[in-house]
Amino acid sequence: MPTTVPDRSAGTTGTRTENTGSARSFTLPRGTGRTAARIGVLTVCQAALMVGFGLLITGPAKSLWPLTVEDNVNEGFEDVRTGTFNTLSFIASEAGNTLTVVIGTLLACLCLILIPRLPMWRQAVFLAVAVSLQSLVFLAITMSVDRHRPTVDRLDASPPTSSYTSGHTGAATALYAGLAVLALSRMRGPWRKVVGALLLLLPLIVAVARLYRGMHHPTDVLGGMANGGLSLLIVGRALFVDKSVTAVPSKGAIPAARTADDDLAERASGTTAVILNPTVTDAAAREELRETLERHGHPEPVFIETTADDPGSGQATRAVREGATVVVVVGGDGTVRAVADALADSGVPLAIVPSGTGNLLARNLGLPLSPTAALDAALDGRPHRLDLGSIEGDDLAATRFAAMAGAGLDAAMMEHTGSRAKAQLGWPAYVLAGVGTLRTPRMRLTVRLDDAPAFRRTARMVLVGNVGTVQGGMTLLPDARPDDGLLDLLVLDPRGPGGWLRAVRTLMRRSSTSTPPGSVRTLPSGDDSGTGVPVEFFTFKRADITFDTPQSRELDGDPVGPGMRLTAEVRPGALTVLLPSREK
Repeated sequence: MPTTVPDRSAGTTGTRTENTGSARSFTLPRGTGRTAARIGVLTVCQAALMVGFGLLITGPAKSLWPLTVEDNVNEGFEDVRTGTFNTLSFIASEAGNTLTVVIGTLLACLCLILIPRLPMWRQAVFLAVAVSLQSLVFLAITMSVDRHRPTVDRLDASPPTSSYTSGHTGAATALYAGLAVLALSRMRGPWRKVVGALLLLLPLIVAVARLYRGMHHPTDVLGGMANGGLSLLIVGRALFVDKSVTAVPSKGAIPAARTADDDLAERASGTTAVILNPTVTDAAAREELRETLERHGHPEPVFIETTADDPGSGQATRAVREGATVVVVVGGDGTVRAVADALADSGVPLAIVPSGTGNLLARNLGLPLSPTAALDAALDGRPHRLDLGSIEGDDLAATRFAAMAGAGLDAAMMEHTGSRAKAQLGWPAYVLAGVGTLRTPRMRLTVRLDDAPAFRRTARMVLVGNVGTVQGGMTLLPDARPDDGLLDLLVLDPRGPGGWLRAVRTLMRRSSTSTPPGSVRTLPSGDDSGTGVPVEFFTFKRADITFDTPQSRELDGDPVGPGMRLTAEVRPGALTVLLPSREK
């Protein structure tokens, strides 16, 4: 018989009519077959790579260092054996045996499906498929590569498989590192990194235990880690980064969310407007934000949703026009940028509630990354004037940005990171996407800073920043400050492994030396043309950058289409932001 049931699709509550007397059909997500084929092809390549390495170390390379001293490692572990270490190594080794991994994978998948309010099917499939593929590749390796186990006293019975690779280590890497990826991307709060680190440590512990017990050579456990890691990379990229697998749209859903115009029409002037991205803010989160606002003396805040056509600029403009005295933005960097663009020079204070993938501006301002904690901190703070960057280019209308804009490698990475991947994985989605963009060709460009003469450069990436630190705590623009009346430019052009190492070393220094406007700081090597210099830093008030060929471009983490020109200019003190009192 027909019955009316609640429908919570797309984060809203509506109703739909369902015929309970008819049988329900199960439909696979669209693109499943194509994605499965891609995973299959890449897994065959993975197996070929691992087998090839195994044949290399058991054949032509077996008489080369460090393979000639591998036995010393096993003998060293044998010399330090004690009863306590034997027991501890047995427990650690059991964490990677077949039964433990199978049960652990099943339990983890059941928890991902049954515990959350919305089943996390994609995460469960990611874990199960990665563990399974690792096992299949392991079997292919052991049938193709015959390697004897170390010539020491072995504490476990020798399985009838080759010493290469370590099945325990490979399975532990696939399971525990996979869980670490999910923990780091889905958990919130201070324990997120602790849990992730502990899970990542488990495969290492299993690897050491297998060496201690005399079951594998060092290259066997390294091969196991590589096997498990490659399986995670292949499946993770297919499910979280590529956009080929999409859910079949539900039928009959009637969204009940009110529009921005409806909310603003009913709101009296002088109140608080909360502009939110509905894809990252559910009903429970809204209620927590409402309670926080009311506790700080902001009664009856008005919640206004962004849309695909208007990510926040129009809502913020209408809110100010209707008399809002405080605007709260809830979303990622793209939502924050759109709202900040609309509030520029208005004097209306903005409270930032980070709820996206990168949250670059919030991180650089020292705001908590928990939404309610960030709102608490902002409402307890004071208004501060921050700079904005104004940017335009060919096929790019003039707009403002709050964090960063760029072209080349970083923009290509943004283009290859889908919204679903960011929602599912968080910022690690950019790492997965970056694997396919590392071979982005070097570009040629002309740069003119303020009134200085133009100069030529080649680069993998150019980055214009109002702030300097990105995810993971790495500072790409060490002199960037959001209130110094300047913008900063990074020109990254490493050549070969040595160039990349020098670039990373330079970026890790996090130099705090101030750079005068229009000047440049580089590595000590290189000449005035920048040739051979992997990293260069500049500061400026206005920059005109012209590329010889169209390049991918991004604005606060959002791709804005390829082009051949970017013009960036600072807008000092254009945005008023509520910051904790310590941010002075």
